[in-house]
Amino acid sequence: MATDPDPLAGAELTYLLGMAFQVLHAEFVERVAAAGGGDVRPVHAMLFQMLRRGGATSTELAARLGITKQATGQILDQLEDRGYVVRSGHPDGGRRRLVELTDAARAYLDMAGGVLHELEAQVTADLGAAELAGVRVDLARIVRHFAGADIPPLRPLW
Repeated sequence: MATDPDPLAGAELTYLLGMAFQVLHAEFVERVAAAGGGDVRPVHAMLFQMLRRGGATSTELAARLGITKQATGQILDQLEDRGYVVRSGHPDGGRRRLVELTDAARAYLDMAGGVLHELEAQVTADLGAAELAGVRVDLARIVRHFAGADIPPLRPLW
């Protein structure tokens, strides 16, 4: 009895990398939504990551996200309305405003982090710790080969 060849065997590297990210990300989004975090889009979560160690201005966030200041302002308006961020006067004064996370955003990050750890544990169980460690090393080498020492920011999926 002949078996069908694996459709992923011989696939282009960029296709496999993109598909791996896509299926892991879709599973993550599904699990986060099931845990009550369905109102947070990927760009929101990316912004939360940028703010988790301290506040930033909308101009700084726009540069890190690679989007316009106007688009960043709209995203911040949505997140402020949902209670995930607050904007206050900047310590340096002037017209600048400091964007910071609320407890609700920090709770989301904790929950989402737990989901990520569950997914990674599942992949580790499937591949084995040593093989997954090798995958990490190889992926890091690919990033450094093309990006050099200046590792680029990961852009959100819209």
